[in-house]
Amino acid sequence: MKGGVIAVIAILAVFQLAVQHGHAVTCGEVDVSLMPCINYLIGHDSSPSPACCAGVKAVKGMASTTADKRTCCGCVKAAANRYTDLKDEAAQSLPAKCAVQLDIPISRTVDCTKIN
Repeated sequence: MKGGVIAVIAILAVFQLAVQHGHAVTCGEVDVSLMPCINYLIGHDSSPSPACCAGVKAVKGMASTTADKRTCCGCVKAAANRYTDLKDEAAQSLPAKCAVQLDIPISRTVDCTKIN
């Protein structure tokens, strides 16, 4: 429980940084936000945790401009490619399971230059 609270606090801190005017999104921020989703994405958990969904919401908040969306997309794509056991079905269903309309596909093959 204590670890979950710390993870949520860390995610909220990243989200706060991301919404500051003029702040450029970094892959470090995206990675920290989505780290709680790994167990779901590789099939160890049957559903995303509350910390994972908070991270998905944080990424959505980071991606307010086209440039930020493309940066987040590239970060998500790079992260997805680091996990060879990532389940594509889980990745594609993650935003819906967290009730988040995410404009960034979670995919190893997406062309991030086409994100608007």
